[in-house]
Amino acid sequence: MEQESNKATQENQPQTAAQSPAVEMKNFDRLAGAVESLVKQERWSRRFANLLKLAIAAYVVFFIYVAIDNMGTAEQLKQADASQEHIAVIRLEGAIMPQSEVSAETMIPLLQQAFSNPASKAVVIKANSPGGSPVQSALINDEITRLKKQYQKPVIAVVEDMCASGCYYITVAADKIIANKGSLVGSIGVRMDSFGFTGLMDKLGIENRSMHAGEHKTFINPFAPKDEEGRKFFQSQVLEKTHQQFIQAVRDGRGDRIQENENTYTGLVWLGEDAVTNGMIDGIGDMGSVSREIMEEPNIRYYEVEKNFFEQLMGDISTQTASRLSLYFTGMR
Repeated sequence: MEQESNKATQENQPQTAAQSPAVEMKNFDRLAGAVESLVKQERWSRRFANLLKLAIAAYVVFFIYVAIDNMGTAEQLKQADASQEHIAVIRLEGAIMPQSEVSAETMIPLLQQAFSNPASKAVVIKANSPGGSPVQSALINDEITRLKKQYQKPVIAVVEDMCASGCYYITVAADKIIANKGSLVGSIGVRMDSFGFTGLMDKLGIENRSMHAGEHKTFINPFAPKDEEGRKFFQSQVLEKTHQQFIQAVRDGRGDRIQENENTYTGLVWLGEDAVTNGMIDGIGDMGSVSREIMEEPNIRYYEVEKNFFEQLMGDISTQTASRLSLYFTGMR
């Protein structure tokens, strides 16, 4: 019996040895397949990365071409429009502040170009602003008033969503103010925002160690106790006087058209349809209706700040990209 068992074992040994190379070959094939798959994946990833770089490069080149083409077309149209009778439009859009696109430094030269061009039949101020600096607003208001007298051209302000505070300060210099029935108009007032942290500082154990010379130098310091005397002085000598300058500009611009009441100069705003009733504006309309009123076949020319090549290029690229992304994501909904 034992001999038979040994014999069977001996017979199986060659078979096991014979299977070992086959198993190894099979494992090798698996390893080779895995390596080949990895190589293919790496090759595909490299190709995809190259295609992506090429697509980005083509995208940039395309928009450079579009920007250059648009600049050339815009310049040709600008030169053509300048010699043809047109309505000169100046945008008053965004917060009014120094060293911005809505500042006296930026807008006054545009106003001067629009008024001085013999081909401009009227000047339209397209307004959509929450207001801003009273000084910048006053400077622009004064210049519009001066140019109106010098060139004897009609000035019309067309309000879109909002014309409040400093924006209204500017537009009252126009001969006529037109708005949408839902536009927000008014806010004849002056403000300065401040805040205080002294209570919170006491709770956190924070000590204010600022130094100053001048009793009221820190009257608006949020980390110092409230200076009532300094605040009263600022209220009466700065805010109230600036408010009175604003009121006088409104009265000079609107004359007896504005129906003053207890709320007129409190900083409140009105919808366009109500602003017509109280005389803050002259009528309901938009750019289209105003343009057709001025000219039978309106020819509109926008007077804008000259931008260099890179400013126009980046502006075109960002605008076009934003537009396409907006369309893409809108389509995904």
